Amino acid sequence: MVTKETAESMNCFEQIDFLDDKNPISIGKISQYEEFVDEYKYAIVAIGDSPFRLELTKKLQNAGYSIATVISPLAYVSKSAVISAGSIIEAMAVVNARATINECCFISAGAVVNHNSIVGKSCHIDCHATVRSNAVIKDYTKVEYGQVADSN
Repeated sequence: MVTKETAESMNCFEQIDFLDDKNPISIGKISQYEEFVDEYKYAIVAIGDSPFRLELTKKLQNAGYSIATVISPLAYVSKSAVISAGSIIEAMAVVNARATINECCFISAGAVVNHNSIVGKSCHIDCHATVRSNAVIKDYTKVEYGQVADSN
């Protein structure tokens, strides 16, 4: 729901729906993604399981979807930062100068990715976590609430 509401706040998508195996307001199950490829141009995976998030993103690409990047208008993203497809930058997050966010990452509310840092594929920088400047965060890493992360 956070990703859906963040995407809505961007005011750039005509229609926003989602697939979910448990949520009754979804338009279908995750396994039904191929059924919607003619109806929706963009897709993004907002699932906490990092390896599955990346795997499902690749399946969506192969099915013909363009992978969206969702950035809250209430986030600060430096003009020199690089944000890859499939990533979600939530409200009040900061992605500073020359930081790189690789594909399928979550940068949660209030998180800071400081300058010249590299966040690997399918990472999750949780609420109020900080990635130090010049850090390199390995693929699939989760930086927990309030933690400070250096290179790992």
